[in-house]
Amino acid sequence: MSDAVVREILTGTGDTWAVVGLSNNSARAAYGVARVLQRFGKRVVPVHPKAETVHGEQGYATLAEVPFPVDVVDVFVRSDLAGEVADQAVAVGAKAVWFQLGVIDEAAYERTRAAGVAMVMDRCPAIEIPRLAG
Repeated sequence: MSDAVVREILTGTGDTWAVVGLSNNSARAAYGVARVLQRFGKRVVPVHPKAETVHGEQGYATLAEVPFPVDVVDVFVRSDLAGEVADQAVAVGAKAVWFQLGVIDEAAYERTRAAGVAMVMDRCPAIEIPRLAG
């Protein structure tokens, strides 16, 4: 996974990010990362079983329920659940999948890449974006 792929997803893939696992729990990492993504001009779409509105954006219970195209699916779920989310991201036509720090599923990575979808694993966009800007 190269820095070039990270750069392309952050700067060239599109600005609509579905954040799977995002709720109004401000103690969770997804909450803070979503705020950073918004600060850098990304539209953050919460995807969580609670379907809460977070940071002013309507939430949806599943990726399939999001009624508009999603560019990047940012995954904040346990590694054992992440592969299914990656498969759903491919199914809804996302251009990229991003597994957060500590989220690792090599088989899902291979499936996603084989489907022609860019992917980053075990990295955090809130760490990577400022590095690109600086």
